[in-house]
Amino acid sequence: MGRIRGIGVAAGIALRAIASPRPEAPDLDRRLAMFVADAPLSAPVAIHWNEHQIPVIETADEGDLAVGVGLVHAHLRLGQIELIRRLATGRAAEIVGPLGLSMDLRTRRHGYDRAVDAIAAGLSPDSRQWIEGFLAGYNHYLTHGPELPPDLRMLGIGREAWGLRDFLTHVRAMSADWSLKATELLLRARDRLAAPEWHDLWQRLLDAGAPAPGGVRGSNAFAVSGARSASGSALIASDPHLDLMLPNLCLVVGLHGPRTRATGLMMPGVPFMPVGRNMDIAWGSTNLYARTTDVFDARGLPMTEATATVAVRGAKPAVLRWRECPLGPIVNDEGVRPHPAPVAMRWMGHAPSDETGALLAVARARDWDGFRAALDGFAVPGLNFVFADTGGRVGQLRAAHVPRGRARRPDDLVLPAAAAWDPLRPATAADLPRVFMPDTGFVVSANEAPPAEGPAIGLFFPPDDRALRLGDLLGRAAPLDIAGLRAIQADVFHAPALAGRDFLLSRLGPGPKPAATAALIGRIAAWDGRYDSESLGATAYEFTLARLVGRVLAKRPLAEYDAIRHSRTLIFRDLAALPAPDLERALAWALAKAAKAMPADARWGAVHAVAPRHPLAALPRIGRHFRAPRALAGGANDTVAKSAQGLVTGRHDVGFGVAARHVSDLGDPDANWFRLLGGQDGWIGSTTATDQIAGWPAGADIQVPLRIETVRRLFTRRLVIRPRRAALSE
Repeated sequence: MGRIRGIGVAAGIALRAIASPRPEAPDLDRRLAMFVADAPLSAPVAIHWNEHQIPVIETADEGDLAVGVGLVHAHLRLGQIELIRRLATGRAAEIVGPLGLSMDLRTRRHGYDRAVDAIAAGLSPDSRQWIEGFLAGYNHYLTHGPELPPDLRMLGIGREAWGLRDFLTHVRAMSADWSLKATELLLRARDRLAAPEWHDLWQRLLDAGAPAPGGVRGSNAFAVSGARSASGSALIASDPHLDLMLPNLCLVVGLHGPRTRATGLMMPGVPFMPVGRNMDIAWGSTNLYARTTDVFDARGLPMTEATATVAVRGAKPAVLRWRECPLGPIVNDEGVRPHPAPVAMRWMGHAPSDETGALLAVARARDWDGFRAALDGFAVPGLNFVFADTGGRVGQLRAAHVPRGRARRPDDLVLPAAAAWDPLRPATAADLPRVFMPDTGFVVSANEAPPAEGPAIGLFFPPDDRALRLGDLLGRAAPLDIAGLRAIQADVFHAPALAGRDFLLSRLGPGPKPAATAALIGRIAAWDGRYDSESLGATAYEFTLARLVGRVLAKRPLAEYDAIRHSRTLIFRDLAALPAPDLERALAWALAKAAKAMPADARWGAVHAVAPRHPLAALPRIGRHFRAPRALAGGANDTVAKSAQGLVTGRHDVGFGVAARHVSDLGDPDANWFRLLGGQDGWIGSTTATDQIAGWPAGADIQVPLRIETVRRLFTRRLVIRPRRAALSE
């Protein structure tokens, strides 16, 4: 019955969308006219805007600067933030009805709010001032803004002010451990397989994705010292990898206050910069893939029942129930049915820490020592940070709180209860590997495994292909400049794919081939390993591989391979282990099928396209206004210019990859460029909602200066927001 009601609510949302007029398409002047005229400020605040609706907030008071950040987030991304807020805090059923209850149960069970009272009690004065100022600005815009965005109106989401607890829960949910989803998938495999099969799979997964010594360490953030740059100053570049959606999961903001003068990328509703630059230093960050969550055998431990009452659209409120034990929530129960072998989750995020304060201190840091000290308090999610300063120096550190004394290679996914660690006594950034001014003259990071020394940071890390390629490109003799950094960011060569190509060609059977198959083989043989948008060879290779895997490896645990980001590594190991005659016959079949399936436009970019979409893009009729036009995409899973794909059987839209770009030359405070895959504005249909896609292939080319006189000259639209009390007294 609940499912029927849920389907009815979803249909109601769709009917409302059909009945809704086409969303207004306001230009920049119309959008800025929607901004509130006053706010809870101590003095007037100036917000300078460029033609892409990127703001620089100018204030004489640090508290007012935080208020300005809240106003800007609400103006640009109100619909996105309010939707994320409800999904991240277990309120999906409020929007979609009973169909959202399973999502809400999972979210509530994870306990993103578990530590927020302790976090609030331990906030430093600087953190508290910044957060409270941000909330004052955001709430003022939320409650006094002239109109709600069209997506909120369609979803029936109204104006509901935030409290400190709401904010801290939101930030904690945005910091969830990436490995938990993989852990839950592997737990299901562990339940499904017989013990010997599971043990064999577990060892194979560890062998493929576990840390290994050697190689270049880093991610798609890199910094080059002054000794290796054309300008003699340090250079830095960052490429955050995120879900490709509208609005983008980043926004660009400039800050000009008495203590904080920085420009960088923020995430919606989160008022700090994981990527940015101030007058003295610059920083970039990438996912460390730190394992801040472990799961434990909870058999024999005392159990309690936790409950939460949630609102349900179109139905009565529902009571969600789940089990907990002293180690944490039980994560393998199926709904209300208790699992006979309960597994408990312990997450470092259940202990208090202050990421807002850590990254606020980074934005105010002046040197490596201040930068390093600021990040010692950063706990979740684990991040790699690269560093550059105006003195031409570069460095890299890993910021996370991870368990002390954890086994580097555990015998099983589920650990014994006796191995449980204390989240209040973690290893911190000070205990993790870092480097400052390496002999190479550069630092890079690409989500691959950290060095083996020190605490065990995690279990599974992506291949080091991107890091090795970045190291190769940066290590070449020519001095680098901003144009060189942009070219590196756009690189689509993948050396391991050449090995895969040669593997397939070496398994071809003798004798003549049908014309279509021979033509396809010719394309594969001529392919240079570049996933360029115009490449025909990349499409031929990927089409053939997908059909070969479907023919001979369909019964392998491909989902589990993908969960640890090493599906290609393990797929080729499995293919190499097959009897040669079987593989030869299967490859001939796959080539014939791939040749038949090749589309008329077989360019890689036409098959593998970028088309960021809003969550409402699937709605009938009106949904077309919530998606960007398809654009040719280069890149692949493990190229520097990442655009992820699974096994490719036909045309598809890229769902994950490089979502934003940043480059800076530390020799010039104004030499900072950004670009989003999408646009700055979250008001779907506005002229700045998707305006940055057109220039995406050219790199990060929207200048966001730090000198306020340059800002005033280049950012020609200026709003002055008055103090609220002054407005009331007039």
